[in-house]
Amino acid sequence: MVIPQAMKAVDILRNGPPEVLKIINCPVPNPSKDEILIKVHFAGVNKPDALQRLGQYNAPPGANPRLGLEVSGEVVAIGKSVNRWKIGDYVTALVPGGGYAEFVTTNEDHALRIPDGLDMNQAAALCETFFTVWTNVFLRGKLRAGEKFLVHGGSSGIGTTAIQLASAFGAEVYTTAGSDEKCERCEDLGAKCSINYKNNDFAEVLLEKTNNKGMNLILDMVGGAYTTRNISIMANDARLVLIGFLGGHEANVNFTQVMMKRLIITGSTLRPQSDNKKTEIAEGLVQEVWPLIDSGKIKPVMDSTYNIEEVVEAHKRLESPDHIGKITLKVL
Repeated sequence: MVIPQAMKAVDILRNGPPEVLKIINCPVPNPSKDEILIKVHFAGVNKPDALQRLGQYNAPPGANPRLGLEVSGEVVAIGKSVNRWKIGDYVTALVPGGGYAEFVTTNEDHALRIPDGLDMNQAAALCETFFTVWTNVFLRGKLRAGEKFLVHGGSSGIGTTAIQLASAFGAEVYTTAGSDEKCERCEDLGAKCSINYKNNDFAEVLLEKTNNKGMNLILDMVGGAYTTRNISIMANDARLVLIGFLGGHEANVNFTQVMMKRLIITGSTLRPQSDNKKTEIAEGLVQEVWPLIDSGKIKPVMDSTYNIEEVVEAHKRLESPDHIGKITLKVL
């Protein structure tokens, strides 16, 4: 194809509500020697995008400053050192920013083949959540078969992915969610028990459900006051992995429990990690997880899709309490 000089993309006029997002025209990026240029078909809409829009999650130095961290599409140009992909290949990709656009570049090693049985829309809903869950639950959190695993926000894109992956690898999964409908969906995906946190104290329920044994691993995107309650239900030698701070950046922690139970508290964000680390995560996904998607055992849970011109509505949906699973933008 003939690559145009200009393209349509989403930009942030200023930090604020969804209405600050606008469609602009800007130059099509050129791939560096180890990058591919993707003609975007669909782009995933994720919580880090909303946080960046609000000014709470800035792009790392050198990264594309525009929104969008995962896409699906066609490779239309390659850098001179690229050997994994050729023009005309279709990929799903983790991108360093700029995914809400007609074209985007990314490192060749951060693009993955589209799993069997998925369409381009579903493929755009993979990378941000699967990279995040794989690195935090399995590489950092070291989840093992038979362990009790709690994921907060079970109906989110991260949550629905974590439930399926943890279940597939033999863990006993527990979740929290904000409505009975969401809890039911989480259990349909494989959670043994999903707790409506608006009606119940999740800590009390989980201690009762586990005969006071507690959790071996907790994946938490809430932070804040949840931290103390998480620690109270952790088993000896358990791990708490923080990936968000929806409930606040700070918490009061009694470190006596941490020491007596030999707990590990850690956390990470995906976007600032090195290209080599992201490549390592991608290789693990292709080897361990993509076969599960190929077989149909795991698939992304889709909530809704909007045209790129409806990006404001997509962000409103993302921030509503009603969505379950992934939201995408149709670009092509």
